[in-house]
Amino acid sequence: MRVVRETKLFDLLILLSYFCLEFGTAIDTITTTKFINDPETLISNGGDFKLGFFSPTNSTYRYVGIWYAKVSASSVIWVANRNNPLKSLSGALTISEDGNLVVLDEQEKIIWSSNITGSVFNSSAQLLDSGNLVLQENNTGTIIWESFQHPADTLVPKMKLSTNVRTSKKVQLTSWTNQFDPSIGTFSVGIDVFNLPELSIWNGSSRYWRSGPWNSRVFIGIPSMNSVFLDGFSLIDDQEGTFYFSFAFSNESILSNFVLNAQGNIVQNYSNKGDNWEVGWVALETECDVYGMCGAFGICNSKSSPICNCLVGFEPKNIEEWNRGNWGSGCVRRTPLQCERLTTGGEEGKKDAFLELKMMKVPDLVDWSSAFEDKCRDQCLENCSCIAYAYDAGTGCMSWTRDLIDLQEFSIGGVDLYVRVANSELDRKEVDVKVVITITTIVGTLFLAICTFSLWRCMAKRKARKRKTREILSLNIEQAYAKFPGQSKLEDSMNQVRLQELPIFSFEELASATNSFHQTNKLGQGGFGPVYKGKLLHGQEIAVKRLSRSSGQGLEEFMNEVVVISKLQHRNLVRLLGGCVEGEEKMLIYEYMPNKSLDIFLFDPSKQELLDWTQRFQIIEDLNPKISDFGMARIFGGNEDQANTNRVVGTYGYMSPEYAMGGRFSEKSDIFSFGVLLLEIVSGRRNTSFYHDEQAMSLLEFVWKMWNANKIAALVDPMISEPCFEMEVLRCIHVGLLCVQDFAKDRPTVSIAISMLKSEIVDLPRPKQPAFTATQIATDTASQCNKSGCSINNVTVTMVQGR
Repeated sequence: MRVVRETKLFDLLILLSYFCLEFGTAIDTITTTKFINDPETLISNGGDFKLGFFSPTNSTYRYVGIWYAKVSASSVIWVANRNNPLKSLSGALTISEDGNLVVLDEQEKIIWSSNITGSVFNSSAQLLDSGNLVLQENNTGTIIWESFQHPADTLVPKMKLSTNVRTSKKVQLTSWTNQFDPSIGTFSVGIDVFNLPELSIWNGSSRYWRSGPWNSRVFIGIPSMNSVFLDGFSLIDDQEGTFYFSFAFSNESILSNFVLNAQGNIVQNYSNKGDNWEVGWVALETECDVYGMCGAFGICNSKSSPICNCLVGFEPKNIEEWNRGNWGSGCVRRTPLQCERLTTGGEEGKKDAFLELKMMKVPDLVDWSSAFEDKCRDQCLENCSCIAYAYDAGTGCMSWTRDLIDLQEFSIGGVDLYVRVANSELDRKEVDVKVVITITTIVGTLFLAICTFSLWRCMAKRKARKRKTREILSLNIEQAYAKFPGQSKLEDSMNQVRLQELPIFSFEELASATNSFHQTNKLGQGGFGPVYKGKLLHGQEIAVKRLSRSSGQGLEEFMNEVVVISKLQHRNLVRLLGGCVEGEEKMLIYEYMPNKSLDIFLFDPSKQELLDWTQRFQIIEDLNPKISDFGMARIFGGNEDQANTNRVVGTYGYMSPEYAMGGRFSEKSDIFSFGVLLLEIVSGRRNTSFYHDEQAMSLLEFVWKMWNANKIAALVDPMISEPCFEMEVLRCIHVGLLCVQDFAKDRPTVSIAISMLKSEIVDLPRPKQPAFTATQIATDTASQCNKSGCSINNVTVTMVQGR
């Protein structure tokens, strides 16, 4: 009983060992007893490749193929049944009775076979880590068939393309019909040997592209091969008539392959394992890479226009077709060579010469000799059939006795090619070159002379403008206005003002800084003209006041502002940086105030809430304002307390009535302007653009009406109407009304107005009616705005700046 149990246990172990062996070989191997059905797969031992069934994009047909297992993007490198797809999901891949690897359809009919000759009764198929599927005889381990000898469209490392010059047997890639159909397409690529081996792409039986000869390291017709492909390429001759080409990069962590796509182009792909494929190189980058693009003796350069030209000493064979861009007929020699002339009984003349062409893809159909470089030329010259030669250190002496076809000029790489031409052609070329050089020299000299003269003239004009500007700015007031008849003469306590330290800006500089005085850079408008924000080349921000051409005023203000402000420093005065006087253009350049204008915060609804009453009262009481000038006060002498002007200039709405009507200006004119500003701050309304209801009522008249009606809340900005500030607000309105009274004698002085605001004067007098009625303002403003001296306040002159 015990013996029987031990026997059964032994048999069970044998059976388990058999299954384990079968399971172990099933990972990457197919045997006579182990096959794969759709959709099962095999995976190579290292896990890099898979063998199984697949369907191309937009297709339901099934094919047996090999693809990368660790790259997310689909990339089939080999297909078994390319021309005979399975039409259902019932296919199988197995070993047949005669030892062949076969694909069976749902009826177990063979639709593809490895087609080995003879019978092998003990064979198996294994997928290697190289991606090669090998069929081997199990007893001897001899490989009797492999997929690398029957490639599809992809060359992978360690796979070899080959050709035997004796038997014409080739191993080459063949393209898919299209990206959805892996059946054999019209393009193929392999080794072509005509004296020297090279790679070629064929479209059917016609050559489509060639790599140029192999020089033991690279193909000399691929200019980027020196830099892109550094190592790993091999093309060897086994000395039995077979040439092999393969590649194997040293960095195996990067996957790489070469695919002949359906359009006939070789594309190198590479990928870090797990990533998608990226393109590293393509064979045909331009039209010039197409074989024989320019025909015989035509040279192609993708960077010239047109891309095809005849060699020197040659002309188009069919000029009409050539001019249409049909260059296939090529070019013919213009002047016969010496040997041809002697044969036809012509004059011997000079010996033939060689035209040097640098960085060339050498022509097709090359002959080779072992001659050294110094003998290569003589060897060609002594042979009447030799029409060109070239020398490459790795290849040796190359010569051509047939038409030169597939000539291409590179920007890098290539070799120097020497084409045999009649000596007279080089003489003609030398003459042409001399003519071109002469004409170029003359034209260049004239151009340089014109440029030099233009530059000198431009510099002279610029110097003259600067000198004129300096002269104008150096005149005293009497001299300045003697040069400008019709302008009012100014009086100044200074006899002469020298401004040698004031920087002079050119109009071009200021136009560039302000983006050609673009409207988006406009900060505002005053009596002088518009003001623009700008930025100089070194980054400094500036404000540019530009004299308005349509203004009848401005020149007087310009001269006074330069004279008075150029060397004056004051905490309330914006610093003057320079000036510009060019033709009719007159500009002043100031430092830019980043806090912008008070009116932006008062009258912009989106920013009104930023100024509460505490901040507004601080502005009224003691915030430091910055102004660009002193208004009309700058015209008067230091010892004058009032004066008359011949014409009215300034901003309407802020001018006192005695100045607006009669041109009389005094200290009380300034306090009037202060009062208007005070009422604007409290009410949040703009003086010159405020109209109430349907009546033409100015801000002053509106405030006066509400004051008398004891409706103070109606005229206070809602943003500041808080009970705790009611007395301060009321006092500011009261002082504002006292400052804008009609008669100058009734207005307080500046010092008294400040004392009133600070409550140092407790009892305030009752204000009298303000200047102007609504009708007067509407009428006066309308009439005066038709004159050249009017401006509307788009920017309040007070600049907000914290202490």
